[in-house]
Amino acid sequence: MAAWGDDDIQDQDGRTVVVTGANSGLGLRAATVLAAKGARVVLACRSRQRGERAAAAVGGELVVLDLSDLDSVRTAAADIRDRTGGRVDLLLNNAGIPAGRLRRNAAGHESIFATNYLGHAALTWLLMPALRAGDSARVVTVSSIAHRGKGFDVEDPGFEHRRFRMAHAYSQSKLAGLMFALELDERLRADDSPVLSVAAHPGFTGTEVGAAGARNQGLGAIAGPLNALTKALSQSVPEGTLPVLYAATAPGVQSGDYYGPRKFGEFFGGVGPARIDPRAQDEKLRARLWDRTAELTGVRPDPA
Repeated sequence: MAAWGDDDIQDQDGRTVVVTGANSGLGLRAATVLAAKGARVVLACRSRQRGERAAAAVGGELVVLDLSDLDSVRTAAADIRDRTGGRVDLLLNNAGIPAGRLRRNAAGHESIFATNYLGHAALTWLLMPALRAGDSARVVTVSSIAHRGKGFDVEDPGFEHRRFRMAHAYSQSKLAGLMFALELDERLRADDSPVLSVAAHPGFTGTEVGAAGARNQGLGAIAGPLNALTKALSQSVPEGTLPVLYAATAPGVQSGDYYGPRKFGEFFGGVGPARIDPRAQDEKLRARLWDRTAELTGVRPDPA
């Protein structure tokens, strides 16, 4: 694949874009670039204060969204449908929290799985009518190299009957997201829908995730040094956002594609097809995850 950058992004005028976790990191960068290309950008953020600052900087608009709270997801989805007139051209499922100590949300779901996966799945289903009304609409799910971890227990995603391990929890949340993207692609094709489901990952990028993870583990004292070390060893946020923006905008993208950096085991460098762990390609497991997600969220799958 030839070198590709922000300058290759086509005019986005007239397109409505929803970016989760758009107040920092990859989400903020994607929102900034897409707005500069002419898109109407809705920043879906958990923190109203940080979201308002980001929306002002980007020239977008804020919807408050806490992905770990399914009531918040439903409210945000309704807000997005209302303010966009029921039309969304791109949903960028980017937000996430890092590995940390075991926490559960009000519904009893493990917080990493709830935030990184369940909330995004529910939001996607709830916005599908608006995406169908969009122009060449896409759903882009941000996964991770970490999806190639220790697999996924579809019957016990919340670690209720097995020992909690934070790295495993993060890995399975990213595997679940990629499985969802691939299953969504299959079901959209079967439904003869024009909506595309695509996935991407940023490789090793200098976001604030490592520092946030340290704070989540009660290690705030090392958050600053860890953040500095991560940024020294990793690629920049603009570089890491390129695979996501490619998946979101490039004309040659096909539904079911997965993109990441090209070099050094997909850790750094440009944009190219990314390797999918064989477990994400298990059709029976993906179908069971789809049904299990409906059970856990109480949201009707769309497509069914």
